[in-house]
Amino acid sequence: MKFLDQAKIFVKAGDGGNGIASFRREKFIEYGGPNGGDGGDGGSVILKAVNGLNTLIDFRFAQHFKSENGDKGGSNNKTGHGGKDLYLRVPLGTQVYAEDKKTLIYDFTKENEEFILAKGGKGGVGNTKFKSSTNRAPRKFTKGKSGEEISVWLELKIIADVGLIGFPNAGKSSFLTISTKARPKIADYPFTTLKPNLGVVQFDDKEIVMADIPGLIEGAHKGIGLGDKFLKHVERCKSLLHIIDINEDDLINKYKIIREELSQYSEKLTKKKEIVVFNKIDLLTEEEKNNKIKEFKKFYKKKFFQISILKKQNIKEVLRSL
Repeated sequence: MKFLDQAKIFVKAGDGGNGIASFRREKFIEYGGPNGGDGGDGGSVILKAVNGLNTLIDFRFAQHFKSENGDKGGSNNKTGHGGKDLYLRVPLGTQVYAEDKKTLIYDFTKENEEFILAKGGKGGVGNTKFKSSTNRAPRKFTKGKSGEEISVWLELKIIADVGLIGFPNAGKSSFLTISTKARPKIADYPFTTLKPNLGVVQFDDKEIVMADIPGLIEGAHKGIGLGDKFLKHVERCKSLLHIIDINEDDLINKYKIIREELSQYSEKLTKKKEIVVFNKIDLLTEEEKNNKIKEFKKFYKKKFFQISILKKQNIKEVLRSL
């Protein structure tokens, strides 16, 4: 399934049916009274958040949606059938923005949550409703109201327990693969991951949803590289797993660059719980590894992990910490 995290759609709710002017016509009843029924209400367009969807790809080729109109009223005071509501399924984590892309209309954070995006028009009134003591045979009726219409932007922010962050080719996708049943594309060159991948980790009788966020680089918050297009997905992750290739020349600088990009995008990102992991320790000698770790410890006073995804070293310890 292709990943799409932004889509513009136009929706139009159904119009209400017209009321009618009708009179009772039966044998031996010369002057039957009014019996025109009301029109049915138009159907609404409703967004519903569902689990299991993680893309807005369904809205790439279909951007216009319209619910059913209400039927007109009938004689014998029959109300017209109401139009059916149209339900549009969106992934959990979808935000609805006005056409200006800035005004947030709704934010889906719970499964099966519903939001009426466009309300159907009310049905018109039949002439029965206009009968009075002074007007016994009204011919007046009203037309149905038009249904609401609106253009909106849908924007998906993936919800996950843990977001994998780090430079391209640090080993994020490999960690997701080894920890879950997810199968992201993996290769030894930058920007292999071009879309967020989700996986479910089952460990120690617990379940964790993990998101592989495409690699960040310096200037990402300005849109450089894959940039701010994916930083927004980090916002919805409860905690962060920061993976760094231990073979890099300056580990402290590499760490700082990613943290600075998070800070520049939103200060909230820097306040999330973070676990730092050094990957590819199998490519260094024990002495080289110890020298690098010793230098990093002077700067970073919290606990961090050293792993080899290739050799499956210390993976369980990281998962247990997560």
